[in-house]
Amino acid sequence: MNILKSFENTEVAFKQKSNFQLRKAYLLFQFFAYTKLMRFANKVLLKAFKWHLPIDFLVRKTAFDHFCGGESIKDCQKAINNLHASKVGTILDYSVEGKEEDTYFDATTKEIIATIKEAATQRDKIPFSVFKVTGLAPFSLLEKVNSKQILNAEEEKEYIQVKRRIDAICQEAHKNHVKLLIDAEESWIQDAIDALTNEMMEKYNKEEAIVYNTLQMYRHDRLAYLQNDIAIAKEKNYKLAYKIVRGAYMEKERARALAHSYVSPIQIDKTHTDNDYNQALEICINQGIAICAGTHNEKSAAFLAEQILAKNIAPNDARFYVAQLLGMSDHISCNLASQGFCVAKYVPYGPVREVMPYLIRRAEENTSVAGQTSRELDLIQKEIKRRKNN
Repeated sequence: MNILKSFENTEVAFKQKSNFQLRKAYLLFQFFAYTKLMRFANKVLLKAFKWHLPIDFLVRKTAFDHFCGGESIKDCQKAINNLHASKVGTILDYSVEGKEEDTYFDATTKEIIATIKEAATQRDKIPFSVFKVTGLAPFSLLEKVNSKQILNAEEEKEYIQVKRRIDAICQEAHKNHVKLLIDAEESWIQDAIDALTNEMMEKYNKEEAIVYNTLQMYRHDRLAYLQNDIAIAKEKNYKLAYKIVRGAYMEKERARALAHSYVSPIQIDKTHTDNDYNQALEICINQGIAICAGTHNEKSAAFLAEQILAKNIAPNDARFYVAQLLGMSDHISCNLASQGFCVAKYVPYGPVREVMPYLIRRAEENTSVAGQTSRELDLIQKEIKRRKNN
């Protein structure tokens, strides 16, 4: 079976999309291809929302509809069902960002727990829940913990509350046997996030892999970190689980390293990132460590599938998932799913105005990945032509 070649099958990739949806997607990715125009438009949109201009409808009918499931869990059901029809699971991702009040952190905790409960009622459709620690804690507090600074009394109290929020979420996931992904973030808060996540893995991953940490393989230290984690987990007798990604903060990471005169944590080039990414996949498969491989890279997705087959592991072994973002890389998601592999899509949701920072970041990341936009355009155009000729 040529896994990589199968990604060319656009009929399978876009089976759930109407002709109208295909043309709309084509126009959207054409817009992304004009990087300067797209970034200018993003700035205009942010100002328009700041000035409370009535542009919600425009955003909802364009980028929001393409990359998001809706404004609430209930709104996402159509996307959940459409993905399930292609044998692809859903990861409900509450994508409201940039708020730092306790009331927001508590509300976000409740929302994440709601996604876990929803996953428990739709196990065949929703294999994971997910959250970011910065959705539950002030960034500055995590930064202080990460740098091992002494917290004052108020900060100590606040950090205890952060731990309680995270524990409440993990406890709910454990109780409902729902796999829970904890996202990676900037390197200067990641040690703090790793410590919190490892504590939760040790507590809740005794019988099965529930809590997943995230490895960003564009960092040159993550393979060593993985090997160290394996040794610790064996010693303490709990199961490791990871989401494995390349990473989303490269430009910010390099700029900060330069500004603060320390060695950048980012790999020297993409080849090193790709090699470490695939090596991490192979290590985890060989060790039987549960993974969710988050990637839009065709070669890495094919590599994972080939490793599973080569080791005589059933394609539908739920320890080994591959995941992409809603609205992107359907040719990978749907074709792997059609061959029996475990696949899921991140389905972001939340109020339109509050999800805007996420959508803008998605658009900018999409244009920064070499060849991503042109690949999406080529495949959509190929499917439009195929349908016209049939």
